Amino acid sequence: MAKIPDKTETIETVESPIFDPSKATEQVRAVVDQGVEQSKQAFSKLSSDAETTQKALESTFEMAKTTGNEVSLKMIAALRDNAEAGFTHLEALVAAKSLSECIELQAAFLRKQIEKSAEQARSLQAAMMRAGEDMSKPIKDVFEKALKDRKAA
Repeated sequence: MAKIPDKTETIETVESPIFDPSKATEQVRAVVDQGVEQSKQAFSKLSSDAETTQKALESTFEMAKTTGNEVSLKMIAALRDNAEAGFTHLEALVAAKSLSECIELQAAFLRKQIEKSAEQARSLQAAMMRAGEDMSKPIKDVFEKALKDRKAA
């Protein structure tokens, strides 16, 4: 076997045209800065969307309160009307002179109450439909705006 003589050489300067650490640092910094900027923009957009949604929810809850009160007042008015009609009918029945008059009063009362109940139901249905539309409008507007913004982007 041949013996390799012991040689120690010192390399003073090594240059590599492929890798320049100063340029790599600048490139990494540029990529990081770009990522930070994109994160800031995303956070800003998210924050703006959250505020818009919060305002829409507040508006929806306020509308729910208002329309709920309106529907409750309509129901109370209907109940009051029905109670007054019932008492008036009871007074008329007590004042009736004959059985045939009682039957006639009862038939007229029932016919009138059925018509009144149908009208009250239509009125409440309209109020409930309007309430549903009014309560969903703020959220619907926000959703439509978000869709439009996404399509534009």
